[in-house]
Amino acid sequence: MRATWRHLPAKLHDVGWEPGLVVPAADGSPLITDHYFPRAEGDFPTLLVRSPYGRGLPWSPMYGLLFAEQGFHVVLQSCRGTGGSGGAFDLWRNEAADGRATVSWLRDQPWFNGTLGTVGPSYLGYVQWALALDPPPELKAMVVQVGLHDPYALFHTHGALRLENALAVGVGMTYQHQGMAPFLRAALRLRHHLRDVTTTRPLRGAYVPALGGEVPWLDDVMTHPDAEDTYWRGASLAQVAERLSVPTSLITGWHDVLADQTFEQYDRLRRAGCEAALLVGPWTHTSALQQGWPEVFAESLAWLRAHLCADPSGLRPTAVRVHIGGENTWRDLDDWPPATVGGQWFPTAQGHLTRQDPTDSTPLASFHYDPGDPTPSLGGPLLSRTAGPRDNGVLEARDDVLTFTGPPLTAPLDVLGPVSARLSISTDTGHADVFTRLCDVDAQGRSVNICDGLIRLRTTGREPSRITVPMSSAAHRFAVGHRIRWQISGGAHPRYASSSGNGESPVDAATFTPVHITLHADSALMLGVRAHGSRLSPAENG
Repeated sequence: MRATWRHLPAKLHDVGWEPGLVVPAADGSPLITDHYFPRAEGDFPTLLVRSPYGRGLPWSPMYGLLFAEQGFHVVLQSCRGTGGSGGAFDLWRNEAADGRATVSWLRDQPWFNGTLGTVGPSYLGYVQWALALDPPPELKAMVVQVGLHDPYALFHTHGALRLENALAVGVGMTYQHQGMAPFLRAALRLRHHLRDVTTTRPLRGAYVPALGGEVPWLDDVMTHPDAEDTYWRGASLAQVAERLSVPTSLITGWHDVLADQTFEQYDRLRRAGCEAALLVGPWTHTSALQQGWPEVFAESLAWLRAHLCADPSGLRPTAVRVHIGGENTWRDLDDWPPATVGGQWFPTAQGHLTRQDPTDSTPLASFHYDPGDPTPSLGGPLLSRTAGPRDNGVLEARDDVLTFTGPPLTAPLDVLGPVSARLSISTDTGHADVFTRLCDVDAQGRSVNICDGLIRLRTTGREPSRITVPMSSAAHRFAVGHRIRWQISGGAHPRYASSSGNGESPVDAATFTPVHITLHADSALMLGVRAHGSRLSPAENG
């Protein structure tokens, strides 16, 4: 590990290991648990790490060994139905009760000193929010890394299925707890079959050859696109943050599939008056735990030492630290999002972006979206190795992608905070998806994606529908000579399941209808901006 990740702290203690402990769940199901501990005299706080992905690589070294070396007991547990634990895994439904049962077991352990923290990424973040539904008095700190609180929003956005990510989660949940070799074989099989799976009609059940069998919970999440469906009742733990008093550190990346959930968590914690910290790096969901691990581990360790060991020496002076894209620097901020000036950029019929507000809603540009040759996805927040910033040149050369580009900048321009698009759209079928993306075009013409969003819409007759598309958030500096580009298309496949074009569910539709999509002049790209040279707070000058 230390050869792979530079700047990890030197170990403070040798580590002992008790594998295969049996923790009884409330219904008696055995929850298999490994215990890592410092080989030293004295009391040490405990970290609870509950995972559906097994207890071996990478969890054993990254969480068991590294944190135990720094003076923590680490309880690494397999969620029910995974990694040898009893019962059946049921996405999200048992985590609160099983977490409480584990804390009850901890109270009987002679080495438990009554001080507890939680840490972990992704679904390992969800189990932390589940424990915080009714936080035990021993819980003194949480570190949620690229974490989940709303399963619906992982699988769907505004009714559109996040197809590629759903398949990747299916592979991870099904195979990763079996060990690295079965997981890697399954991931390679999905990659090999991805095109066949995502272009089969109807889509329902098409994943079976790629995943090696049926996955009932995956069928369920794919076929319930409505967030208000009773299927999703109790799944979201968003409201936990509204009443939480446990100090919580949040970590994400600008191209993390769960970045928006992290920003929502931070906003709710801040409004609740809960002590919270936010770190946003230049990472995807997976690279945060790979290339970004030294920063993620240092942030996590500092937070846990401050709140479990009364040692705040490693904390930074501000609540927020973000990586600034385009500049490749870190910036400390007092809050997120920081105060900015709202900026609107408007498209023109010539393909330009202008600051001049149009006076009408006339048709501006149009394109033809064919589900038989869907606009491909490129980079962005994915769970695959193709995630992150990419050269969008090939994508933007397609006839089904509109681009609007601003003039070369004469001074740097910082975009800080939420990005969105106000769209005025009409269609000939009444049904369409609209994908919209912000890109940075350098002096050589290379267009790189910064953030994006998709929405499913319904239009009536020839009248345009007016909608706002959230495009996540950004912290990016457009350099002198660079240009702002706004990209609009009818989808991003297979990141999102293609729109059927006729109102039928993409999962069950056998017939897809091409759509003619028209953009109207009263549309706008909306950015929170801070021009270079404007006065910064002392924290931001850091």
